[in-house]
Amino acid sequence: MQRESMEFDVVIVGAGPAGLATACRIMQLAQENNTELMVCVVEKGSEVGAHILSGAVLETRALDELFPDWQAKGAPISTKVTEDHIYLLRDEEKAIRLPNFMTPKTMHNEGNYIVSMGNVCRWLAEQAEALGVEVFPGFPASEIIYEDGRVAGVITGDMGLDINGEQKDSFEPGMELRAKHTIFAEGCRGHLGKELISKFELDKDASPQHYAIGFKEIWDIPAEQHKEGLVVHSAGWPLSDASGGAYLYHAENNQVLVGLIIDLNYSNPHLSPFDEFQRMKHHPVFKQYLQGGKRVSYGARAIAKGGFNSLPNMTFPGGMLVGCNAGTLNFAKIKGNHTAMKSGILAAESIFEAIKNDSASVDFEKRFRNSWLYKELHSSRNFGPALHKFGSIIGGAFNTFDQNICQGKLPFTLKDNHKDYAQLQEANKASKIDYPKPDGTLSFDKLSSVYLSNTNHEEDQPCHLKLADENIPIKVNLSKYDEPAQRYCPAGVYEIVSDDSGNSQFQINAQNCIHCKTCDIKDPSQNIRWVTPEGAGGPNYPNM
Repeated sequence: MQRESMEFDVVIVGAGPAGLATACRIMQLAQENNTELMVCVVEKGSEVGAHILSGAVLETRALDELFPDWQAKGAPISTKVTEDHIYLLRDEEKAIRLPNFMTPKTMHNEGNYIVSMGNVCRWLAEQAEALGVEVFPGFPASEIIYEDGRVAGVITGDMGLDINGEQKDSFEPGMELRAKHTIFAEGCRGHLGKELISKFELDKDASPQHYAIGFKEIWDIPAEQHKEGLVVHSAGWPLSDASGGAYLYHAENNQVLVGLIIDLNYSNPHLSPFDEFQRMKHHPVFKQYLQGGKRVSYGARAIAKGGFNSLPNMTFPGGMLVGCNAGTLNFAKIKGNHTAMKSGILAAESIFEAIKNDSASVDFEKRFRNSWLYKELHSSRNFGPALHKFGSIIGGAFNTFDQNICQGKLPFTLKDNHKDYAQLQEANKASKIDYPKPDGTLSFDKLSSVYLSNTNHEEDQPCHLKLADENIPIKVNLSKYDEPAQRYCPAGVYEIVSDDSGNSQFQINAQNCIHCKTCDIKDPSQNIRWVTPEGAGGPNYPNM
């Protein structure tokens, strides 16, 4: 197929905090050195920020480096954290509030801000464009261009294919975006990043990456229940069959951001992360703020939480992985935005140096090892494995000792080398979970939730959820695991239905997909592969 081609010095895949930080920093360096560079960012969402979902309490350390005058430039960052409340939920009614000295200092948020990262990314895109970066939303990078063993750019997705892959009247082929350096900043479990890690064996010396699914809702609540700047975290109930924790952040304008993070190494195939989140909101710790309020937005996204031990080599011939595509999130802080941005800054600096010296190689690894990013991730290396090995209570006590007393400098490293998807028990060996029906006030069903995510896909297009073997969902996953895709998907994409003869069929409702990537991660047979749908498809989060 003949494709149009455009040449750039740098192509960046993904307009999240890592990709945009990379773009801004490299153009800053170009201006400082009177160098002309052509840099573009491609983003699969309909607009910058449309696919961004994060808690988020933002530590501004990387942003302070990138734009020291971010306040004067009007960054949408204004709600300072005023208090931290951390609870251990004993059951559906009881809770213990933990004093700060009994919790890891990494969980304390003095000096941080409650933000919408979607809006922060929109602001970062404006800064990038002002610096001369070309930003193309609605153009997913669907393929990688390889030449002579190197990455030479990407191809954007074809538009106007029908469900069988045939060209419609509206067909437009994707474009080749060629570059000397291609940066992959797709976020957690990026499908091109996954391909690159496999092709170049970037993770051969690392522990398996570990993941969680993070839910988020935005609520308008009564003014008398709102405490701007308050940050609430919890562990324990309702997660008896999984590890993780909940959060509730009091943002501006009488809004709260509430969610639950569930580690995807859980073993019970009957567990439904969505339903765990819905019943969590009935606990008095959360109900006291939500009751009488109105839910206005919903979303979910996978989180890479393996940390330091699971970091792949981030460089390969012709390009780099940055941010959550590489897994730079610091789970000890439950924060990944500042680390993602710093990885992008380091990438930009190493790439600019290579361009200036007309060199094909970059010095990213040296810069990374000499940075605060490396030190921060290294000091938190035991956090996740401790929770996996010892559970929330003993693991939490270990982490408090490690972070508060030992400053993350214990002379050993705990590791978890089990793959998340391989942890599922067979269904007949696991206890069933009876979830309460949603009350439509605090808890809701999946379809009404997906509606609030503004998700839309063109119906007549190839399914972007690919099965390696169409027989596995029924013959293997249903018989052994009661097909957990019905439950781990937070958007009702996967269903078991009966045909006219009463035989079970696996149905994929791809239009519902909110691009969380959980299916690509948790399918016990590793049979589902998530790829990019037609441009601009997916959720349209206004301010997540």
